[in-house]
Amino acid sequence: MSTLTELQTELQQLAEPTQKEILQRFFKTGKGEYGEGDIFLGIKVPTQRKVANKYKTLPLTEIQTLLQSDIHEYRLTALILLANHYNKADATQKQEIFVFYTHHTQHINNWDLVDISAPKIIGDYLLNKPRDTLYQLARSTNLWEKRMAIVATMIFIKHNDFDDTLKIAEILLNDEHDLIHKAVGWMLREVGKRDRSVEETFLNQHYQQMPRTMLRYAIEKFDDKKRKFYLKK
Repeated sequence: MSTLTELQTELQQLAEPTQKEILQRFFKTGKGEYGEGDIFLGIKVPTQRKVANKYKTLPLTEIQTLLQSDIHEYRLTALILLANHYNKADATQKQEIFVFYTHHTQHINNWDLVDISAPKIIGDYLLNKPRDTLYQLARSTNLWEKRMAIVATMIFIKHNDFDDTLKIAEILLNDEHDLIHKAVGWMLREVGKRDRSVEETFLNQHYQQMPRTMLRYAIEKFDDKKRKFYLKK
């Protein structure tokens, strides 16, 4: 039995039918919803992390097989493994993993998959490099690639580097999808945690055009008086 087969077997054995139903509702897998057709086993993320840790030597070729699965937990475990590989990689290997990731975005197709991996791989790799890839993703027609673009900037924010977060937020300002509104608002809130004046400067320019959900996420940490000011368009 191969290591990949062992990993898949272990995940199958951890499946919880009740949890599966909860997750399929939570991640909107119904017809016409953003996660339409996604298949869940019903395994919580901490459990998947433990499984991934047992198979940390799984090679990139087998991680690719896992990532191309229709089963959500297989893809999530693949991304946990990929991020762990990246964290321990040298510069050449990090480039290989970054290229691999950006060539397989079609399989990173739900918000948890994006959020668990984009900052750790895309964000970290581009920290000290040109960031053209982020703008290509931000202008994509693909929901998940747009979310990757903004969420990846979390790493920049942690280094007090806000410019790309604000520029990508501006690109996505009129996006129609709620999951983009939430992600942009979240990143603006993270900027505000580091430098409130930077966030407020952006809000003062754009709050009247921002989708309500984006604005609410962005001002979540503000006091009542300031929240009411921004919400009163």
